[in-house]
Amino acid sequence: MPGTSRARPLDEAPGPAWSHHDTVWMLSLFGTAVGAGILFLPINAGLGGFWPLVAMALLIGPMTYYSHRGLSRFVCSGSRPETDITEVVTEHFGPAGGQIITILYFLAIYPIVLIYGVGITNTAGSFLVNQLGMAPLPRWLLSGVLIAGMMLVMIAGEKAMLVVTQWLVYPLVAILIFLSLYLIPEWNLAAVRETTPVSEALPVIWLTLPVLIFSFNHSPAISQFSVALQREYGAAAPQKAGQILRYTAVMLVGFVMLFVFSCVLALSPEQLAEAKQQNLPILSYLANVHASPFISYFGPLIAFTAIVSSFFGHYLGTAEGLKGILRGFLVSDRFAATRRMDYLIAGFVFFTTWGVAILNPSILGMIETLAGPVIAAILYLMPMYAIHKVPALAPYRGAVSNAFVTVAGIVVISAIFYALV
Repeated sequence: MPGTSRARPLDEAPGPAWSHHDTVWMLSLFGTAVGAGILFLPINAGLGGFWPLVAMALLIGPMTYYSHRGLSRFVCSGSRPETDITEVVTEHFGPAGGQIITILYFLAIYPIVLIYGVGITNTAGSFLVNQLGMAPLPRWLLSGVLIAGMMLVMIAGEKAMLVVTQWLVYPLVAILIFLSLYLIPEWNLAAVRETTPVSEALPVIWLTLPVLIFSFNHSPAISQFSVALQREYGAAAPQKAGQILRYTAVMLVGFVMLFVFSCVLALSPEQLAEAKQQNLPILSYLANVHASPFISYFGPLIAFTAIVSSFFGHYLGTAEGLKGILRGFLVSDRFAATRRMDYLIAGFVFFTTWGVAILNPSILGMIETLAGPVIAAILYLMPMYAIHKVPALAPYRGAVSNAFVTVAGIVVISAIFYALV
């Protein structure tokens, strides 16, 4: 009827003014995303050519924002405030459905924590040998010390984690920008002049999407992020979540893609292939092949800082998922909320991550085969299904962005299974 209009979804209405609390969470989400995935993204994405990389840069912004916004909406839709994702899925899908989704949620995040154990060990080991000229330390000792150090921050609590992440992200952003600009004189623009046929570009984009969404993924922190916003803003949490996630996506695309393009243009396809074979982050490889003292020392430092900051956010999701599984099968809600449970989970994560770090499996292989499929299902498809089915999420139905996220999730999952076959 004339004069009527469709009500805007809750998180598209004007929300509370920006605060320091919002800045801290934006940096924490950025730090969660900037980890092993981004440090390996130039390797996979760069091997496909320059123009497919441009297409991926245009896609990943809306994919990142709309998918994470959907997951945050889902967490905020619980009838009781401050319930995390494992409790919300049980409320909406029943005990059996809740347990299945909680297990998938855990499986989407836990392999990434294992990946970071491998990544930080390889990064620190390469730095000690190639930049400092030291004899290699026993892998079991180096990995144990590094993983234990990260675990101590998490045991200290959420506030300690946010403070440490904030202090890590500021220098990380500054050095990422500086290094991206520093590499400009090394750029080989021949790749820009090469036109990739559409028949070749589309498969490259399709098969690189799993690593791309992993590289921009901060879903492990979204549940605790949404809970914290409900505690801080109450009913206005969805509006504030949308605002923070929008700025986080802009920050990620701006800083990360500048870094990716700079690395890809500064290295040849042969060098990118060599970095993949050596199982090293792109910055550690740059440090080994460049004579510049700046890259030699600051490159591994960026890689180390990025992995540590991202580990924190992924540990939050891992602990939350594991606690949800145990709550459903073995322990009471009361025991699940105790510090003893936190210590038991910390012990499990430490010893399993340490063991995988000693074994040193292929990082890109773990991303493509373990993390990618379940991340796509939990981050892209589950919230869209919930919006379609759950009454509390009815105000969000009918948006074009819902269809976009659903199609993106299906495409990513199909690429993963195609690569496996």
